[in-house]
Amino acid sequence: MPLASIIRHTVMPYKKSRNSKSSKPATSPVGPRAAYPARPKQSSWVAQQQAAEFPGIGITLGSYKHDPFKTAHQTRRTKAPKRPPGRFRQALTLKRFGWFMIIIVAAIGLWLGGKFIYNANRLFHGNILSVLTTTKLKGEENGRVNILLAGNSADDSGHSGADLTDSIMLMSIDTRNNQAFLMSIPRDLYVQLPGSSSHSKINYAYVAGEQNDFNQNGYPAGGMGELEKVIAENFGISINYYALVNYSALKEAVDAVGGVDITINSSDPRGLYDPNIDYSTNTPLVKLSNGTHHLAGQQALNLARARGDSYNSYGFAASDFERTKNQRNLLLALKTKAVTAGVLSNPAKLSSLSDAIGRNVTTDFSLSEVRRLYELVKNIDGGAIKSYSLNSVNGKNLLASYASPDGQSTLIPAAGLDDYSDISNFLQRITSRNPIVQEGAQIVILNGSDTAGLAGQQQARLEVKNYIVSDIGNATTQPATTIIQTKPGVNPNTLKALKALYGKSATITNTNPFADAYDADFIIILGTDQVPAASKTSQ
Repeated sequence: MPLASIIRHTVMPYKKSRNSKSSKPATSPVGPRAAYPARPKQSSWVAQQQAAEFPGIGITLGSYKHDPFKTAHQTRRTKAPKRPPGRFRQALTLKRFGWFMIIIVAAIGLWLGGKFIYNANRLFHGNILSVLTTTKLKGEENGRVNILLAGNSADDSGHSGADLTDSIMLMSIDTRNNQAFLMSIPRDLYVQLPGSSSHSKINYAYVAGEQNDFNQNGYPAGGMGELEKVIAENFGISINYYALVNYSALKEAVDAVGGVDITINSSDPRGLYDPNIDYSTNTPLVKLSNGTHHLAGQQALNLARARGDSYNSYGFAASDFERTKNQRNLLLALKTKAVTAGVLSNPAKLSSLSDAIGRNVTTDFSLSEVRRLYELVKNIDGGAIKSYSLNSVNGKNLLASYASPDGQSTLIPAAGLDDYSDISNFLQRITSRNPIVQEGAQIVILNGSDTAGLAGQQQARLEVKNYIVSDIGNATTQPATTIIQTKPGVNPNTLKALKALYGKSATITNTNPFADAYDADFIIILGTDQVPAASKTSQ
């Protein structure tokens, strides 16, 4: 049988001929419910003949069954797929939104990173990759890093004397004990400038250094170098770094962190008032009641500038010393706010803070050193930062008013013009690693025995151990030694050391019968128990 006939009879759908006597008409297999005629059965002889002549075809085609209804449905399924179900569309939308947010966050990160790199390069003039490393700070090997902070109004071109450093502070960090202090240096301090036989106010030292191109080994070039030299040589303290800040830095930094909280505790019950006009708001420069206030940048700047030297001012009893105290408090408040999670986790605030510093600060820190400085400062609690003023050191004023030859009202050391011994001793004490030296308690020793010269002997004994003995004298004879602590709770390290020094037999009391005679933190009345054995035998 020809191959075409075999294929036609075994594969093609059966269709009746026109001569068929069937009463049923032929139907087309197109519609979904079309009727199809039954497939005729092949005769066995045909199958046998196929298998004999074409075994492979016979076996394959003999098992083939054509289903035109199924073929029609397959054809219809090739049409365009239906729209995805709702959940799929929702997942697809969320995925696209997620990618969009990732792109936005990445763009913000790149923007912030670019601003940080720009500000860091402008401020520190170093390789930006150095932020990935830390460099040990100068002075850290000795356990103390000293930083000179100076502020001027160079950003205010309309202000006369804008380059004068009217704010000068010494920041000292105890790197081993996580402590620090801020000490203000009054702008009116009358000092002798390097290379000059004349004196001037210390706030002029920066200007003179800039004008004279100051350049000496061991100091930065320019105005900050000359200011460093004046303070280091007169105060007897080394300075490791400096930062020159204009007043806009304070305003912008305070705004960047969302404001700071300041507590006013004026001796005047009304608080603080300086009627000088703040022309940006046309209101008094400062008007704050006693208590805690949340200050924005401009308010903080006004408080840092106010001296209360205008008519009708109140609350500024110490005038410029009040201003420097407020400046120290503002810096402490800014430090406290800047290291909070609300600032460190807020990209916008960090960016604004970076701009405030980058635009308004000049320093000799490198970027890697700044990272190390941050690591040190973040571990210092606000309560571990002390604030000092030279007009009140343990109740003593180390400064005195002085009228200069040209009629200026200035300040000089209380010990005399150019005599900085008391100020130097004070700084050596508060920068010491010895806790007794740091407390600097004033001690009076009274001889309560029958042995002459005992008080002088004990004075020499204590001074070798770095105690400060301010006076000696005599008292009524008594058998046991008494230690009077005139200020309970103050100078705990000194009290502990005195107890150990004079033994368990010593009596500790806060009752002070010598209050009118001596001004001291401790009064030691030596009893006969402190008389050396050899002296007792000779008697």
